[in-house]
Amino acid sequence: MWCDYAAVVLIAKARRAQIMAMTDPKLAALYHDQIDAGAGPMITALKERSALLIPDVAADDRWSSQWCQQMLAAGIRSAMHLPLLVAGRPEAVLALYSAKAHGFSDDDLDIAHILAQHASAAIAAARYTANLTQAVDARRLVGEAMDILMERYKLDATPAFEVLRRYSMDANRKLRDVAQELVDSRKLP
Repeated sequence: MWCDYAAVVLIAKARRAQIMAMTDPKLAALYHDQIDAGAGPMITALKERSALLIPDVAADDRWSSQWCQQMLAAGIRSAMHLPLLVAGRPEAVLALYSAKAHGFSDDDLDIAHILAQHASAAIAAARYTANLTQAVDARRLVGEAMDILMERYKLDATPAFEVLRRYSMDANRKLRDVAQELVDSRKLP
């Protein structure tokens, strides 16, 4: 498989697309316009959760003429957008571009699907690791806040945790945030 340009757009928090990697900076403008407009092949691939092949940008009328003109001005004549699914949910898009019309064969599409599956597995592993790290950090922070309460008010672990939990519930704040404030200020919120 051969492509002239490639990019990965990750769906970040609040389901907002974020450009993670690209082989050429000129791709950034193409993505920002699609993200801002909420329309384009990348958005379509995400919504439909299926690969999208654009054999000839000049002959494709599924998106705006502005999109077509931008692609042609960037030297892109054909494109492939593959959603990267994690647990059946689109988490990113792998995009491959060719400077030639009909630049991708059926074999290229098959290979791109394999790459997309590997990239999906990598994203899933990275997010899992990030979630575990965040959970460990939160647990450490709550433990530190409990230690402060236990030392200051001569409480055991369970009552110290209940104090944090009560402050969290009463203030409608995350337990981690209440613990962070206690550790930072050394005072209950």
